[in-house]
Amino acid sequence: MKNIRQLFKDKQDLLDEPEVEQLIEYCEKLQDEIVDFKFDKNKNKELIMLDMIKEVIKGCNAIEKEQKEHERFGYEAPNYQETISNLRRYILGQCKDNQIYL
Repeated sequence: MKNIRQLFKDKQDLLDEPEVEQLIEYCEKLQDEIVDFKFDKNKNKELIMLDMIKEVIKGCNAIEKEQKEHERFGYEAPNYQETISNLRRYILGQCKDNQIYL
């Protein structure tokens, strides 16, 4: 992005005009808002990723607990392939919904 004052490098006398000064102030405010928006957008994606990781950890803990119960009581082992597929679908679905590209 060009520096606003560079736009007037050939016409320095225009920088003293009140309208141009207002325009420069307005452009600087817009630049700040763009930076803030980009930061907020990234921050939101970080929160989404953090939430997704928490859900994955919660699911892993549930599987571990289920595995321990199966070992303790001698039940048939859970279908881990289905669990992994569900986890993968969940992650990819969340990424698609929130426009997060891995």
